[in-house]
Formats: sequence, structure tokens, C-alpha cells
Amino acid sequence: MNPSPTAAAFSHYAGFDWSKHHHNVVIVDAQGRIVADFQFPHSAAGWADFRQRIAAFPRVAVAIETSHGAAIEQLLASGVTVFPVHPKSAKSYRARQAPSGTKTDHLDAWSLADALRTDGHAWRALAPADPLVERLRLLCRDEITLIEQRTALVNQLQQALQEYYPAALEAFDDWCLPAAWSFVAAFPTPQALQAAGQRKWDKFLHVHRLARSQTYAKRLEIFGRATAFCSGPSVTAAKSELAIALVKILRTVEGQLEHYRAEIERLFREHPDHELFGSLPGAGPKLRARLLGEVLSRPDAQGDPTALRALAGTAPVNVQSGKVRYARLRHQCNDVLRHTVHLWADQARRYCTWAGVYYQAHRDRGHSHATALRCLGNRLLKILSRMIMTHTVYDPELHARNQQRHGSWVLQLQTANNG
Repeated sequence: MNPSPTAAAFSHYAGFDWSKHHHNVVIVDAQGRIVADFQFPHSAAGWADFRQRIAAFPRVAVAIETSHGAAIEQLLASGVTVFPVHPKSAKSYRARQAPSGTKTDHLDAWSLADALRTDGHAWRALAPADPLVERLRLLCRDEITLIEQRTALVNQLQQALQEYYPAALEAFDDWCLPAAWSFVAAFPTPQALQAAGQRKWDKFLHVHRLARSQTYAKRLEIFGRATAFCSGPSVTAAKSELAIALVKILRTVEGQLEHYRAEIERLFREHPDHELFGSLPGAGPKLRARLLGEVLSRPDAQGDPTALRALAGTAPVNVQSGKVRYARLRHQCNDVLRHTVHLWADQARRYCTWAGVYYQAHRDRGHSHATALRCLGNRLLKILSRMIMTHTVYDPELHARNQQRHGSWVLQLQTANNG
């Protein structure tokens, strides 16, 4: 991998303040003098004008307060080197130029340009993303958005049922289950359920594979008393319409989620490192694809366990002032990767013996569930980073031998528990 260029390699420095409709650009030279200051619309003509203007500065670097999106794509396509800046850092750079709190688009662009000139020697340039990795990462993020929308719709459906159909809520625990939606579609009101009779109830439960001995009799008993406690005709008529509408939308969203899952799995299989990520303990089809997309989209963090764990938010932030010294939760991180690692650690502790022992040891020390998972995630990311550097899949036997060679306290505790 070629080393990332530093800001010192450039003769001019541009600050790019972006927005949905237009962008402000300020360019300074090595002495900090403003040599260009302009605004252009976010359009084909606007970007053509931008490329024409920066042609006068062949060695220009650009600082921008984001690391993805349409503006980033256009900047990279323009052939400039891009240095992403965290929003909190951008705010500090602006305050350095205007302590009074003044904020304008021009000031934002100028403060970024000057910060790149003076502080950019330690910044990392944004590397162009691998098209396959970028597409997989975006699909996984959009899948998460659809899941969140499904959750919101399920909550609305449950609220509607609470108002007029409490028996339906009692009969089903998991309302992300399509069979629960089918129940509302087949029997939209308590009166419709009562009129259908036990024969149709039986048929519904068998068709949707819900005739399990543990719940079958209980569901029939609930169905039999559905009209004993429900709302009046007006509320029932209105809210049943809402419930049916929500069920139709949920089925559409679920169909799109199935399409997304198939496409994500196809792209995951196409990537050369799919076996490496597929071997991660506890990482199922959803998590392994998300991990691949988020981790491999950041080449600067792949071979550095410390950087990877900071990116995922599992590494704590150390605070020291005088005699005061403590660690706190890291907030500045990739939120999608943080959540993915949290889910991964939760699955790993269930299916991987040493991970379960590691998690329980932290719980026994008084740590919360989330803290214990974060600590386990920190350990898992160290393993993943080593796997990426050596291009090897996860081998539980090799991991056990390494634990034994290093005298791991986890292995000692695991042996003691087995004994």
C-alpha cells in the first residue's frame, strides 16, 4: 500500500464548506494568503467550474468536514487529495480563527484551509474506496435503515392493536414475525376472529407453522376470549384500518429487506476476503458483511489494532490532569462499526468458549453488560486486525495454542471452570 501523502507535499490548501445546494471554497498558499475565494452550485456546471478554477493550483489539498457523500465523490473524481476533518475538530479550528463565535460559510472554509496548512502534516488523506467494498458498505448501511423503519412500523402496529385488539398482542410475542402480520390481515378485528371459529384458527396456526404444543392451547384460549376485552365499534373500525395499512407496508419493507440480504450476500461472496471475515467466531451472514464493509473501507485502520479499535469505539479515552486519571467511553468513532462490533461480541460470547469466559469474567468484576461486550469487542478487533495483516482465517486451535504460549488468564480461568 502506498503511504498516504501529507499536507506538506502541497503548495496550496483549500477549505471546502459543503452543503446540499452549493459549496464554498477558500484556497490559501503556503504563507496563509488567500489566493482564491468562490462559491459554486452543486450541479454538473458548478463542478465543471470548480475543476477549471483549481486547475491553476496543480498541487492543492482539500480539507472538508465529511468523509463520504456526493461532494467527496466529486472531489476525488477531480483529482485532488482530500483530507476529511471531524466536525468537532472543524468547530475548534473555526473558534481558533473567530473566538467571538462568528460563523459563516466563508469562515468555515477559510478555517479548514488554514488548519490544513498549519496542522495537516499529521492528517491522513482519504484513500479512494474499493468499488466492491464501498457498494457493500452502503448496502449494509441502507439495510440497517430499512430495519429501523421496520421497527418503527412494528411499534406503530403494536400501539394500534393496544387500542382496539389486546388479544392479538397477547397471542404473539415477536411482532417482527411475518406470521403475526398475517394474523392481523386474516382476522383484522376481535369480532372477525370470533366469527371465524376454531376450524379457521387451527388452519391458520398450521399453515404458518405455529401449532407448537407449548403455545397452541394458549393461543386458542386467547382467541376464544378476544371479544371479552376490546374497544367500541368506532375505535375498532378506525384502528383496524390503520393496522391493515401498516401490515401492507411491513410486508413491502420485509420484501425489500430480503432483496437487500440476497444482494449483500452475493457481493460478500465476491470479495477475496470473504473467507477471512466468514470465519470470525459468532459473526453470521449479516454481521460478517457489515464488518467487511466498514473495516476494509478504512485502509488506514486495517493494519493497526489501536486505530481499528479507536475507529470502532471499543478503546477507551484516557483522561489525566494532575493527580486525576481515569478512562471514559469513546464517543468519536464510527457508530455503525461500534454497533456491529457490539452485536458481534454478543454473539461470540454465546458460540465461542473463550469469549464467553472473557465476558463473564468482566461481569463478575461488576462491569455492566455493555461494558463487558465492549471489552470483548476490543479483544475481537485485535484478533481481526492480526488476521487482516497475515491474510489468515480464524483458527480456534491456533488461538488456543497462542493463549497457552502466552499464559492467557482467560485460558487459565477456562481450564479452572472446566475442572
